[in-house]
Amino acid sequence: MHIHDHERYALFIDGANLYATAKALNFDIDYKRLLSLFQSKGRLIRALYYTALVEDQDYSPIRPLIDWLDYNGYSIVTKPAKEFTDASGRRKIKGNMDTELTVDVMEMMPHLDHVVLFSGDGDFRSLAECVQRHGRRFTVISTMATKPPMVADELRRQADHFVDLVDLEKEIGRERADRGKEDESFDYDDEYDEFEDV
Repeated sequence: MHIHDHERYALFIDGANLYATAKALNFDIDYKRLLSLFQSKGRLIRALYYTALVEDQDYSPIRPLIDWLDYNGYSIVTKPAKEFTDASGRRKIKGNMDTELTVDVMEMMPHLDHVVLFSGDGDFRSLAECVQRHGRRFTVISTMATKPPMVADELRRQADHFVDLVDLEKEIGRERADRGKEDESFDYDDEYDEFEDV
């Protein structure tokens, strides 16, 4: 990881994208370990987690995760997701958080030396370029280890540094024995699997 001791930096986590990437790599993220790892490097100003939530549901599978993150050092940014049925009759959820994430990066940039983005979405290439024009560094964390890669080539090329999530598995992956623990085991496969990034 290319974070210097003196650097002020923040994590911007595209929740649905990180979930899809970890799932493609066949491991679960331990968000407690992830936060500890980044707190041990540089001066972590904030860790922000972005996700859309389906409203008007009695139970949301990702609500326990969001609540846990909110009480354990993460700033949560949510908005209502839009639910629809596609042409084949499958339930889909539109929940793109790109605008919210971009606005937050721009607002926080005067207080940061380094932006760390957990997403492979090519739409963030222009954001990376803007951050760099303001003299800040931009790191992307996603993966090239899947077929096809989860990171857009244009975003990976624009970033100052690219970290493959597969290389962080030992440091931030949830131990197999931990997967049954109630407080850190979240069954949000169904909800995130239905998200359509639009």
